[in-house]
Amino acid sequence: MTRVLIADDHPLFREAIRNVIACLLEGEGGGFTCLEATDAEGLARATEAAGDDLDLILLDLFMPGADGMAHLVALRRRVPQTPVVVISAREDGATVRQAITCGAAGFIPKSAPKEQIATALRVVFAGGIYLPPGLATDEPAVEPSGSELTPRQIAVLELIVQGKSNKQIAHELAISEMTVKAHVTAVLRKLGVFSRAQAIVRFRNLVS
Repeated sequence: MTRVLIADDHPLFREAIRNVIACLLEGEGGGFTCLEATDAEGLARATEAAGDDLDLILLDLFMPGADGMAHLVALRRRVPQTPVVVISAREDGATVRQAITCGAAGFIPKSAPKEQIATALRVVFAGGIYLPPGLATDEPAVEPSGSELTPRQIAVLELIVQGKSNKQIAHELAISEMTVKAHVTAVLRKLGVFSRAQAIVRFRNLVS
């Protein structure tokens, strides 16, 4: 059973997202539970109650009580294992770059059609990173060198950059999914980042 938390203060948008998730998951033969929060306080309560039992959080950066990117960073620290996708009316490249740098696993403009939202959710559920087409995402800052990564960790990182899920990485490298998770954790720590999305940005900087 897939558990999704929608954190947005607009009921019509929450309903639209629920419908897309229903079509996507039920069409693939899977059930889902949809939790909702309409402000930052409600989001904090919902994540505390759910613990690690969430598969995805859809976050409006500017719902009541939220303070933009700082709220995203705080949320990623609270639930580091749960992918967070930003949903925003702001669609400029700078906002997208900030969201990814702050740990988002994807960015969905609120103006996106249902088909694009479904595509984004498919990518994230598969362990990938979704960015809207045509928006700049290069991040200029470079900090850690990545030189401490082992050959195996580099191989895992390269597959993360390709949007592979842990299951797919395990299959390609002929290792267990648990081992993949351990490598991913080590990669994030050595790169000084909190999420796969940030690791992808850092990797692109290292090879550019």
